[in-house]
Amino acid sequence: MMYKIPVAIACSLAIGLFSCTSPESNMTSSEQPEFNESQFSAPPVAEKKEHITKIHELELKDDYFWMRLSDEQKEAKEPDEQTASVVDYLNAENDYKSEVLKSTEAFQESLFEEIKGRIKQDDQSVPLLDNGFWYYTRYEEGQEYPIHCRKEGSMDAEEQVMLNVNEMAEGFSYYSVGGRSVSSDNNLLAFSVDTVSRREYTLQFKDLTTGEILADRIPETTGGATWANDNRTVFYSKKDPVTLRSYRIYKHVLGTDADQDVVVFEEKDETFSCGIGKTKSEAFLMIGSYSTVSSEWRYLDANNPEGDWQIIQSRERDLEYSCSHYGDHFYITTNRNAKNFKLVRTPINATGYDNWEDVLPHRDATLLEGVDIFQDYLVVSERTDGLNQIRIKRWDDAADYYIDFPDPAYSAYVGANPDFDTKRLRYGYNSMTTPSSVFETNMDTKETETLKQQEVLGGQFDSNNYQSERVMIEARDGTKVPVSIVYRKGMEKNGQNPFLLYAYGSYGYSMDAGFSSTRLSLLDRGFVYAIAHIRGGQDLGREWYEDGKMFNKMNTFTDFVDCGQAMCDLGFTSPDHLYAMGGSAGGLLMGAVINLAPSLFNGIIAAVPFVDVINTMLDESIPLTTGEFDEWGNPKNKDSFDYMMSYSPYDNVAAQDYPHMLVTTGYWDSQVQYWEPAKWVAKLRDTKTDDNLLIMDCNMETGHGGASGRFKRLRETAMEYAFFMMLEGIRE
Repeated sequence: MMYKIPVAIACSLAIGLFSCTSPESNMTSSEQPEFNESQFSAPPVAEKKEHITKIHELELKDDYFWMRLSDEQKEAKEPDEQTASVVDYLNAENDYKSEVLKSTEAFQESLFEEIKGRIKQDDQSVPLLDNGFWYYTRYEEGQEYPIHCRKEGSMDAEEQVMLNVNEMAEGFSYYSVGGRSVSSDNNLLAFSVDTVSRREYTLQFKDLTTGEILADRIPETTGGATWANDNRTVFYSKKDPVTLRSYRIYKHVLGTDADQDVVVFEEKDETFSCGIGKTKSEAFLMIGSYSTVSSEWRYLDANNPEGDWQIIQSRERDLEYSCSHYGDHFYITTNRNAKNFKLVRTPINATGYDNWEDVLPHRDATLLEGVDIFQDYLVVSERTDGLNQIRIKRWDDAADYYIDFPDPAYSAYVGANPDFDTKRLRYGYNSMTTPSSVFETNMDTKETETLKQQEVLGGQFDSNNYQSERVMIEARDGTKVPVSIVYRKGMEKNGQNPFLLYAYGSYGYSMDAGFSSTRLSLLDRGFVYAIAHIRGGQDLGREWYEDGKMFNKMNTFTDFVDCGQAMCDLGFTSPDHLYAMGGSAGGLLMGAVINLAPSLFNGIIAAVPFVDVINTMLDESIPLTTGEFDEWGNPKNKDSFDYMMSYSPYDNVAAQDYPHMLVTTGYWDSQVQYWEPAKWVAKLRDTKTDDNLLIMDCNMETGHGGASGRFKRLRETAMEYAFFMMLEGIRE
């Protein structure tokens, strides 16, 4: 064994440590229970085993390197000694977590039932008309997985079940259906399945006229398939078996052996990935190659799958673009001479950027996120002052207007609109107090119809009981950072409210302020919830992203700390009641901020956290590494190494007090390998000077996205909420 568990200290947690609160009550620090490790058996202690990495005339010590297993080791039927030791250690951590949270088990169950009780279990999506069929997804009472259906011509027609995932998932602990694509003649369905949770999908095909699953099976794909217009040729992308980088595009003809599929494109630059799709017009197949700072597109007549692919514009560093098709032109969203992107067009027979003509010029204050093209209208997705905007513009300039949204913080997006020749636009909207809604507007008359609003069952939800606001926080360098906040009305700014601050802050991914029926379980127990729109996302435009990546990455972490401190200064909460949560790159955020400001938070949850930055980015065999050198830096370069070392959570664990912590991971995670959080927890245990709770939950059956079933995921959420509420003394 490579770990040992010291002699247990028998000490059970008395139920009396918990106090009960009504939804309207605010906890006070005197009511808040004290927790420490001495109340439980001693936690697992991982054995140290010397491992040295020499770089830049330094020796990096990693005592827990032994926790890393290869895929072959994890998948072997008979585990070797190292695998057995690692699995034993992870199971010991899970056992310890269960002991610490044992007194919350009944509460977790009631939380789960409460959260599940708000969900309309027999729900159905809004039907979408595409090529003569109405497509929709529905759930049945008590079932974990969706049922994908369609009806021909009218919703009054007979239902055709394309995929009943509940039946397909029987016998599997994890089951995920990836992309679904129907051929142009409506007769064939391409779909993909992952039963491991590593986001490697097996592509399959179903004859929708007979219900037969065809013999064609293509393993190790990214999950999607794109049909040529001949209804027998499909294109798909495959992953490198080691790095899981999407690196090849293949062509498959139904009825042939997948081993004979032709590679039509290979992305040889290890910092790029590639994918395949089709224009809305269905006239062209499109291959996109993309890295953090560059992209390149190829096109092919969809009626001629045997033809030669043509490049639209050759790749250049710092040149990004994406393409749509309309008539005789490609419409291109690009950052060329336009930091916040602009829309240009170019003739199909002259696609290089020397031929690009502005359609929507660049604007310093507005980020152009994308376009949707219709016969008479151009629909533009924008972001101004951190908020989504949907702009509707006639091609003949007879109309140009924005859809109005009522809330101070919200999420709005253009939905699926496959019909090119229509006046109707479908879009979605929700806010921190408004459930998710699907609207359809007549772009000529502006008449808008609500197609559906998410039902919140249980009989207790009333949006008028909740208040949201958006405040601007001044960071330490003077930058104004937006924070979206929601709470139950009646909340007093007395510094005693439990407060959960959430953020992500990487890859230019913007965190919009949306609705969550699950979150009501926090709000109704006195919690305030907030999203910090920190740099590293793209909330306030492209510069917002660039100011939080590479050699500006520290801004992401200090922004979050400053937002947390501001919530205390404004009277919402105090460090005794302030909590934080983030996942994946947001888990990196959690690891960095508790090193920078460990006394600011009472507790954190770091979900599937990317915390071992240096070791991961030094190893180019690990998925995502090579494609992210322009996000974090390449530590083989001394300047990048020094900067990354300044914030890497694993490398900056210090002999200091840390907050209470729950760390979650998945054994089969392909995005952030399980050993990163496992090593981090082990090092924290060995180094930290406090006796606050430190527990890890390693789901041995899942990967980065957690459980596949909709109710299984809710149990994970119930556990996380119970952890925060336990620290607050909230028991029911």
